[in-house]
Amino acid sequence: MSVASGSARFSAVDHAHMALALRLAARGGHTTRPNPMVGCVLAHGGEVVGSGWHRRAGEAHAEVHALADAGARARGATAYVTLEPCGRHGRTPPCADALIAAGVARVVFACEDGFQHEGDGLSRLRAAGIAVEQGLMRGPARELNRGFFSRIERGRPWLRIKLGASLDGRTALADGRSQWITGAAARADVMRWRARSCALLTGAGTARHDDPRLTLRWPAGDAPEPAPAPVLRVLLDAGLTVPAGHRLLDGSAPTLVVHAAATTVPPRFLALERLALPAEHGRLDLGRVLAALAARGCNEVQVEAGATLAGAFVASGLCDELLLYLAPRLLGDGGRGLLALPALAGLDEARAWRWHDVRQVGDDLRLLLRPA
Repeated sequence: MSVASGSARFSAVDHAHMALALRLAARGGHTTRPNPMVGCVLAHGGEVVGSGWHRRAGEAHAEVHALADAGARARGATAYVTLEPCGRHGRTPPCADALIAAGVARVVFACEDGFQHEGDGLSRLRAAGIAVEQGLMRGPARELNRGFFSRIERGRPWLRIKLGASLDGRTALADGRSQWITGAAARADVMRWRARSCALLTGAGTARHDDPRLTLRWPAGDAPEPAPAPVLRVLLDAGLTVPAGHRLLDGSAPTLVVHAAATTVPPRFLALERLALPAEHGRLDLGRVLAALAARGCNEVQVEAGATLAGAFVASGLCDELLLYLAPRLLGDGGRGLLALPALAGLDEARAWRWHDVRQVGDDLRLLLRPA
């Protein structure tokens, strides 16, 4: 089956409509997981006659919302969709069939859906006489759903490590006190990154010392609409050492405890979901941890842990993104470091990173970096 490729000549109008579809898709960033974010625009030439976005997993897809918005004007229109229209029956009927029934004349989609097989719905669209073109703004569409594609194509979630530090790279004072290095605006911004994550992951050391909640807590009036879906808390505790009374064991949010297979389970952990994995020298295989999270539908995982676990993810090559908040203050040589990494024999061994996004958030600087 031949489908027009990304080299097809798309017009400025095509680009404008797909850009709108991408903005609509992003509105589902807190609610569609584990599904991808998808937007759809229906247009006659430069006139938009319908639009929609996938709002929540299990509910109608973007195409269905756009078709309902357009009504009879969908006939003969071009549908701009950020992801290949589905041709399978899942929790909702195939979107390809809905587009055919509505009588659209052309379908332009940004990128392929890794779940589709041999163009599931595309062959039916073409058989119905609908022109199909793909590849318009493919890069931005994949970037929007980088976690979804990571899970489908690599078998592991997109891993982001969140860090807060002073200008001299210190995450806490020598005694471990760190509340608060960064300001209120940065902490609110972290909540938005948490909300788009499928799981928030930390280690036993951080759980024992900081007693984090790893939940979504919004400043007054700042909660997004629609309300975000629950985020899974993941505790890596090979020896099941976190004491009773700590907040990650309180059952107030979905929680998965990952531990070594040979560890006896204490009573305080019995009410929590657990995953036993092989461990070597008391350390869990981080690659296996991520594969297990992908198997349960996690697209993006945000690590909020100490220097040891965060450094282990970086050293193992499993970190896709560093989310670093830098506060305009200095903590001095006695402060705790950012990442625990192996010593280097020379500068040529230093891992290189590239700036993906740099912006000021309140009084702090937010740096988003990816491996070079």
